[in-house]
Amino acid sequence: MSDSWLVVIDMQVVFADPSSAWCTPGYAAIEPTVVRLVTHFGKRVVFTRFIAPEHPTGAWVPYFQRWPFALVHHSDPLYDPMPAFASTDHTAISRTTFGKWSDELSTIIGPDGTVVLAGVSTDCCVLSTALAAADAGVRVIVAEDACAGQSVTEHQRAIDAMALYGPLIEIMTADVVLAR
Repeated sequence: MSDSWLVVIDMQVVFADPSSAWCTPGYAAIEPTVVRLVTHFGKRVVFTRFIAPEHPTGAWVPYFQRWPFALVHHSDPLYDPMPAFASTDHTAISRTTFGKWSDELSTIIGPDGTVVLAGVSTDCCVLSTALAAADAGVRVIVAEDACAGQSVTEHQRAIDAMALYGPLIEIMTADVVLAR
């Protein structure tokens, strides 16, 4: 898989800190697996980061009314990467959307590349990114044990939904990814 890129989705304080309303309960369990993948992929890694829009519009207005704690400037420590991912020289893409597939990411990956997804949350940002990338015709691999959802059940529901998109989206363990 020499044309593969690892896309590490939203491994940030806001999703890891147990005191955050957006804490992903399985975050701590997957972090070592994500670190292994980052090490393996070397320079072919892109980190993404969810940030709040400066001025929410449309459906984002009631969303941030529900979650006002998160409507802070993108430089707020809430949106910082977790320490394991803070001091890297990898490309980082910040987006105000759940899905991280974008023209910028598409340009990095290329039209014939493969995206390996890891991060949080399986049932939100990973799912949204996987579907958009698959729609763009990119081969998507989801490292299921390098992703965590809002619960084990929600994680599995998202994995099962993405598996329906095979062969555009493939589900495998990090060990299988590393062995290829």
